Amino acid sequence: MRFDPLNNKAPAAAPEETAGAILSWLADEPDMFSRFLALSGLQPGQLRSVIDDPGFLGGMIDFLMSHEPTLMAFCEATNTRPETVAAASHYYSKPALDSGDY
Repeated sequence: MRFDPLNNKAPAAAPEETAGAILSWLADEPDMFSRFLALSGLQPGQLRSVIDDPGFLGGMIDFLMSHEPTLMAFCEATNTRPETVAAASHYYSKPALDSGDY
């Protein structure tokens, strides 16, 4: 997607880029990363085996989105719009029963 100067909107990041940015940010935040690992049940050594798993990426994004202060800290630190994170979440998450997407 190209930047349209008349539209004044930067192109949205690809969901993969957003997920990568979230993982990088978590890795730089030891307390948050420990909390994420504890809640996910993963051990640090298991990350390489799940890094490309859409379910893992969706869960990681949902972890971020489930706590607004954490979401906003990520967005501020990485200059990412919350809508970009929400779009990545939608990309990786399966439709919920009440979403109307069935």
